[in-house]
Amino acid sequence: MPSSRPLRADARRNRESLLTAAREAFLAGDADAHVEEIARRAGVAVGTLYRHFETRDALVEAVYRQEVDELCAAPAQLLAQHTPDEALRRFLLLLVDHAAVGKGMGVALESIMATDSPIFEDARTEMAFALDELLTAAAATGTVRDDVSGRTLLRALGGICGMRFEGWKDEAVHITSVLFDGLRYRDTAAG
Repeated sequence: MPSSRPLRADARRNRESLLTAAREAFLAGDADAHVEEIARRAGVAVGTLYRHFETRDALVEAVYRQEVDELCAAPAQLLAQHTPDEALRRFLLLLVDHAAVGKGMGVALESIMATDSPIFEDARTEMAFALDELLTAAAATGTVRDDVSGRTLLRALGGICGMRFEGWKDEAVHITSVLFDGLRYRDTAAG
């Protein structure tokens, strides 16, 4: 089991190389990539892989966790560079990209879906929180409605991104644009 002690620089580089190699293999559709192949691609020995990740499932989970962490760090950067409504729009598109990554990793992720790992619920909670941050900022400027939660918006995107057909991503981007337009609509009759 990995310790909570900070990793030495070489160990940190090895861990990052392993995560990168695994991510590339999974996204390329090589979901069945063996740990030996991932270690080879990372330029390390198999023993090094197992020092960082006890099981292949632990490696898959770490790759997914890294994807979610990077995604959920985006709102602060987006808000620093764009108006709140534009930051929200861009984050919605990042969520579509994240779904594409998830589809690329789908087979690899199936192995941890069968466990009682809390990773997916944790990820949904973090993504909903990131959406809440952006929705609050945009609602404060009056550019989006203030009656939609991050969790609700995430559920809507889940339906959009759950489509399974050729060209789904282009369609998801278009539907996400329609969804964003709906967020900008305020019901004036209500009040």
